Amino acid sequence: MDDLLAQAIAAHGGLERFNTFNKLTATVLAGGGLRPMKGLENDPAQERTITLHEETTSISSFGQPDWRMVFTPDRVAIETTTGAIVSERSAPRDSFAGHVLETAWDSLHRAYWSGYTIWTYLTTPFLLAMPGFEVAEISPWQEGGELWRGLRARFPKAIASHSQEQDFYFGDDFLLRRHDYHIDVAGRVPVAQYVHDIVEADGLRFPTKRRAYVRGPGLKPIRDLLLISLDLSDFKLAT
Repeated sequence: MDDLLAQAIAAHGGLERFNTFNKLTATVLAGGGLRPMKGLENDPAQERTITLHEETTSISSFGQPDWRMVFTPDRVAIETTTGAIVSERSAPRDSFAGHVLETAWDSLHRAYWSGYTIWTYLTTPFLLAMPGFEVAEISPWQEGGELWRGLRARFPKAIASHSQEQDFYFGDDFLLRRHDYHIDVAGRVPVAQYVHDIVEADGLRFPTKRRAYVRGPGLKPIRDLLLISLDLSDFKLAT
């Protein structure tokens, strides 16, 4: 394992601790300009549950109080709480072909996006140690008076995420500070996402605030262009 990745994983609670759990639930309040740009309203706070060692997500109260969303990379569905299918889509990534930043999304586009994003965020940095990931250290990022070391990860094709190549930056305490990527499903817009206010839950550490900005020249965030804001709370891990 890359030395920086090993130190980052240890700082976030360690791989051995992470591997003792199978599920994670968190309450997520989403905001920012991306969803309104897609013709969608930002959701009220939702309970989102992921499996830690395979890529699945479920979201309660998705669209209606008695609906939920169920996501895997190959299929996304909206169901009633009794399991009846409201709508579903196989090979959901294909439905974004030709999309640009302003292309409108339907509810299944939103479901797919919500599924892979929260799984990526809640498993970082541990997912980078999973089979198929290629990780290497890159040039550090200077943020004010701090120098954040960076890792570039190439994701395996079986994992749905923003883009196949993503960058992660860590402070001198080896905790995550910034996450850069392209949103492939929205015209490959470049993004710099900052994370803040890390808390501990069952021995693991998670950011409670994420703010994603359009990334401009020189890798600098354009602070007036906030695409995504996430406030996370009530982390619950289960075996």
